[in-house]
Amino acid sequence: MVKISGQAKRIRIYIGEASKYHGKPLYHAIVLKTKELGMAGATVVRGIEGFGPSSRIKTARILDLSTDLPILVEIVDSAEFIDLLMPFLDEAVKEGMITVENVELIKYRAKE
Repeated sequence: MVKISGQAKRIRIYIGEASKYHGKPLYHAIVLKTKELGMAGATVVRGIEGFGPSSRIKTARILDLSTDLPILVEIVDSAEFIDLLMPFLDEAVKEGMITVENVELIKYRAKE
């Protein structure tokens, strides 16, 4: 059984749905990289509205439908794994925002 607890870091990567890395969606490339590195996991969330550095509002409202909705990739893992991921993110994320926060991981377990 996998069990991680204690001090960890949460990284949040705010990008657009249309962002690409080597021809595939950037959010998917990030998830694949976290899996390749053996990280604890990653979650991708699609926003319904937002704006970033371009100040252009992206929305899921039917009258203003955007093909570039906001995407949030969130990863929680040890500082060592987050540090392993950072060079890839530095190369791959050309536009967006990345934040890192200290968190206390209370419970992380796989099914038995």
